[in-house]
Amino acid sequence: MTDIVHLSASDLVARYRRGALSPVEVTKAVFERIDARNEGVNAFILLDREGALKEAGKSEARWTKCKPKGLLDGVPLSIKEHIDVKGWPSRNSSPVISASHRAKQDAPITARLREAGGIILGKTATPEFCWKGVTDSALHGVSRNPWDLDKTPGGSSGGAAAACALGMGALHVGTDAGGSIRIPAAFCGVFGLRPTQFRVPHNPGGVSALISQAGPLTRTVADAALMMNVITRPDSRDPSALPYEATDYRIGLNDGVAGLRIGFWNGERLIPFDSEIASALTDAAAVFRDLGAEVAEADPGFDNQLQTFLAFWQPMTARYLENASEQALADSDPFLVRSAQKGAQQPIIRHYQAMADRGALMQRMAAFHKDFDLLLAPVTPVPPFKAGRGIYGPEGEAYKRTWTPFTFPFNITGQPAASVPCGFTKAGLPIGLQIVGPWGSEALILRAARALESVRPFRMPD
Repeated sequence: MTDIVHLSASDLVARYRRGALSPVEVTKAVFERIDARNEGVNAFILLDREGALKEAGKSEARWTKCKPKGLLDGVPLSIKEHIDVKGWPSRNSSPVISASHRAKQDAPITARLREAGGIILGKTATPEFCWKGVTDSALHGVSRNPWDLDKTPGGSSGGAAAACALGMGALHVGTDAGGSIRIPAAFCGVFGLRPTQFRVPHNPGGVSALISQAGPLTRTVADAALMMNVITRPDSRDPSALPYEATDYRIGLNDGVAGLRIGFWNGERLIPFDSEIASALTDAAAVFRDLGAEVAEADPGFDNQLQTFLAFWQPMTARYLENASEQALADSDPFLVRSAQKGAQQPIIRHYQAMADRGALMQRMAAFHKDFDLLLAPVTPVPPFKAGRGIYGPEGEAYKRTWTPFTFPFNITGQPAASVPCGFTKAGLPIGLQIVGPWGSEALILRAARALESVRPFRMPD
């Protein structure tokens, strides 16, 4: 079972094609893995065994006839809790949404994965309304790090990242409005990609649509490329999506980084760093230099972007809780409620100022990328910390200045960015390196991440 569940999606498809494995065999093995490991990490909050095994049977029949449905036929995968799966609960981990609520249709990303033959195992844990960078909620409890159950997996896609690392499915859907793919990818030691804004179609009308994007969490870079081929396909429900480009993200994946101009920002101007993380990041930058890239220290020059980010984020939380009952608010995360209250009181002029600040930051990064193809940067300046610990102290929102100042700026600019495993602390906790590119550079980011993976193979927990 252990060997099967750690196979990549690409390997699974190749074995299905040869008749060396069956989707039913794989799906049963993955559910055995979930039964063995999920209680410890609390990654899945909903499972559909009957439905998944039924779809696996259909996939097996298609492979027997050598007529696969799509690129992911028979590959087990998970969906983040707040993303709609037709007929399933979709509560956003919040008491504000009724337990009886069921999604009326698949979200665009769910539909694309299903059309490609993916086997949807269930939904993974998030904090309430995906609002913070750790994963716990009153509805679903505390999720934990697969490398150390005392630590957090990060968030808000913490359930997906923990499931990914442990082999509880090959592909996992995350979303990222402020670092929610990259932070858990770094904390759990998997690969996570936040695509260019509007690259992956979403349901229109989502209040986080300006800064949030869905993307892959995987155990290999090649699997993320494969998943991108599917989830970027168009959906008529989202007219705001970027024009569809029939890109095969697997092409050129192994072309390396020789000749690329890469800037390395150690981030220490913004915040003090854990010394082990600082050392790992510097070492990873040196690997790119050894692989033939032109690597130079390069500070993009922006200050902490917290206030601009909050001008987008706090009104979003206000919209989430706008029609909540007094009892639901009493049962909700008190710091989410506080954020919503601040958002409801925000003057409209602050939003327009944030839009202007966003434009200025986008121009700054566009100028930066005239000199550098890619930027290497920290994901977080600290390793995973205690699970269930509140992220707010007496200083309130100042935690963002000391913990996540390197992820949300690229949500503001809309740039694609990834977290790629680059080492471990002495305590055995993963460290992630952020790779950022200009708009539309997902293929280049994947190529750079694959170059690092090729000489520093990713290691997963047992």
